Order: sequence, then structure tokens, then C-alpha cells
Amino acid sequence: MIELQATIPEGINFADLQLSRDSDDGAVVFSMEPIEAICEASGLDIEEVVDGPEPTICVLIAAWYQVHLQRGGEPDPVQEDFLEETRLELERGYGFSYPPGHA
Repeated sequence: MIELQATIPEGINFADLQLSRDSDDGAVVFSMEPIEAICEASGLDIEEVVDGPEPTICVLIAAWYQVHLQRGGEPDPVQEDFLEETRLELERGYGFSYPPGHA
């Protein structure tokens, strides 16, 4: 189990990630500035979080999103879509994955 403690700096909001999906491969795309601010405030090595042997960027974003919702934040359609995809993959044993529009 991955455990991660992070500080979200004042003035940084989940919406600042500007989550979207790449139209070619469906990958989640986001702004790095909020992640950089979180890593700096938390004393985390951004290279390890994003590109390390066990990247924790998805864990960080998912945990931040849970806190965001608990504090009354608006649901993010891209994150909700990603969470549903993850749930279905776990439920169905990581079946097949097709690019958007090719299923």
C-alpha cells in the first residue's frame, strides 16, 4: 500500500489541475504547476512523484480529489470518468483497452 502525505498550499484548488483527456489516446492530461506547488510545500521530490520507479502522481491526484469533494468541492467530470474506468477495470480484471472512439 502506498502512503503519501502532502500539503495543499493555500490558494491551490483541484480545478487548477485543468484535467482533460488527450483526444488521440485518452490519457489524462493536467497542468503541472499545482503538482509542483504541492511537492514544494510537502517536501516531495517531483521527479519521484511523477517519474520515479513507483510514481505516485495518480495516488496524489486521487487523494486530493477525495479531500476536494469532502470539503464541498464540485465533482470533476474528467476525474469521475477516470475513477469509473479504474473501477470497471478492477471489477473486470483489466480486460481490453481501446483508444477513444474505437471500441
